[in-house]
Amino acid sequence: MYQNLALLAAFLLTYSIFAGRFESRLLNGPLMFMLAGLILGPAFLSILQPRIDREGLKILAELTLAIVLFSDAASADLKVLKAHEGLPLRLLLIGLPLTMLSGWLVGIWLFPQIPLIELAILATLLAPTDAALGKAVVSNPKVAASVREGLNVESGLNDGICVPVLLMFLALLVEEQAHSPLSLAVELFVEALGIGALIGAALTFIAWLLQRYSRKHHWQTPMWSQLTLPGLALLCFATAQALGGSGFIAAFVGGLLASYLFFEQKHNLLKASEEFASLLSVITWVVFGALVIPWAWSSFTLNIWLYAVLSLTVIRILPVLISLTGTGFDFETRLFIGWFGPRGLASIVFAVMILDYPLQAGRTLVAVAACTVLLSVLLHGLSANPWVSRLANRAD
Repeated sequence: MYQNLALLAAFLLTYSIFAGRFESRLLNGPLMFMLAGLILGPAFLSILQPRIDREGLKILAELTLAIVLFSDAASADLKVLKAHEGLPLRLLLIGLPLTMLSGWLVGIWLFPQIPLIELAILATLLAPTDAALGKAVVSNPKVAASVREGLNVESGLNDGICVPVLLMFLALLVEEQAHSPLSLAVELFVEALGIGALIGAALTFIAWLLQRYSRKHHWQTPMWSQLTLPGLALLCFATAQALGGSGFIAAFVGGLLASYLFFEQKHNLLKASEEFASLLSVITWVVFGALVIPWAWSSFTLNIWLYAVLSLTVIRILPVLISLTGTGFDFETRLFIGWFGPRGLASIVFAVMILDYPLQAGRTLVAVAACTVLLSVLLHGLSANPWVSRLANRAD
């Protein structure tokens, strides 16, 4: 255990010191962490041997996504939704549903043996994009502000939007497997959604009232106030899960409400939450490289590789081009927006989640997700800086 911890800490320390150098080239954090896990792990050098079972992996992934969902929702500027010709609104309301639909149709073509409901689950878990993987784009001042803000808001909200869709398909799957009436599936879905939303909103409102009362009496300290939102995120998630709701919905709704209620202070309060999310993300990416990729590698067939490639290209880019029809963006900019929809943390967590359900093709779905995320980390990481430079040179 201590050897694993020492290796992870040494790598994290080294990367934190030289991050600017790495990310100015063709590398990014998730790519480096995934490669470190893969190379140092059991598949190659066997120096890093994380002893974590499926339940442990699930808890790690769920906590990471809960913090990320809350932080992304809380930091999202909802005023940007309608700005810049409605770019993020178009991506979320038109592009996202079309991405799910096209992913489902391509799945029917490549995996005709997999039940339709499971293909819908696959399309949904690969639909959300990852802000961390696209950081080289959304934080680069060379990229037009409209494109940066649009992609940032899209990646911050689309994983939260995909959660209820995934829950709906999983409820339908359970209903189908148990030969129960459709009303039961609807009841399970509404219950998970309703409890989660109610818990997230109620706890966030209570936390805001307590925080306002504390500020009024000058009881707050800068050090401890940094833990307010991380604690709230975990409280929303864990309480909703314990009461039979969706912790992810609770975290997402709580984050959205916190964005409004804590508006004046949210940027300072969110620093610790984002740092906590970054640390958990590092561990998740290392474990993904060390354990998940080697486990899934033997299941990678030609059709799985083909679906992964299509997921990152046609399935994502065509809906984006359609959603941006009629805007003032030129074709290359629209293509750029379509390409930089990397798949990452949310897809990994959703893939781990579905293993608890009675899927006929569970291993195949997880293998497709792992293959897609692997390609995304490599291709988006390597292509970000060169394409950004090209757009910047063209603008000059």
